[in-house]
Amino acid sequence: MIDLHNHILPGIDDGSKSLATSLQMAEQALECGVTHIVCTPHIHQGYFDNTQDKIVEATKAFSQHLIAAGCQLKVASAAELRICPEIMSWYSNNTLPYIGMWQSKHVILLELPHSHVPAGTDNLIRWLLNNNVQPLIAHPERNRDILADYRKFEMLKRCGCIFQLTAGSVIGRFSAPIKTLSLKMLSEKSICVIASDSHGLERRPNDMGQCREFLQNEIDDQYVTTLVETNPTKITQTLSWM
Repeated sequence: MIDLHNHILPGIDDGSKSLATSLQMAEQALECGVTHIVCTPHIHQGYFDNTQDKIVEATKAFSQHLIAAGCQLKVASAAELRICPEIMSWYSNNTLPYIGMWQSKHVILLELPHSHVPAGTDNLIRWLLNNNVQPLIAHPERNRDILADYRKFEMLKRCGCIFQLTAGSVIGRFSAPIKTLSLKMLSEKSICVIASDSHGLERRPNDMGQCREFLQNEIDDQYVTTLVETNPTKITQTLSWM
């Protein structure tokens, strides 16, 4: 499997705090059946002021540590972008950390606030799509606005977004309502990708293997494979794996 949302890089955001933890997270991922991870630290203005260059360098350094440890995991660099007005200027400056390609468009992993869908989100999405950038919305099932009003999700879908569901949401790691909403989205085949959004070893571990096993009794096997193998492979084939 390819995990295209993961906070495995040490000391760069609210994910792994040490190299030792990151190396253990890599082994945990392999045990789950994950062979490739896209490192997607937060870019969130005022909280995690990461840049494309900083993330690339951190990923290269981590890759060398994986090799030295004899770990077979492959990594590539991107980011989880919190929605903000600066995205348009980053696009103009060619500094958006794309996670790959989807239907001839560059893909960004776009995070909404957990509390709501901001006013004007639809306008930004249309602007991005008009500029050949495909928003892949991270964990929509955990957004409180969407939990309260499914029409917010349907609006994002109509605008042209694709969606990444969190593996832990499917197995009930967060709450029963989030699990129920996740299964509804999957039953409608509204999800493009499942990823771990792993932040550590215990509180937010890599749930990809457990999620895949659970879904084999919930949805058809072909769709499960599409979510964790086929679509992640399609999206990330332009990335440089290390």
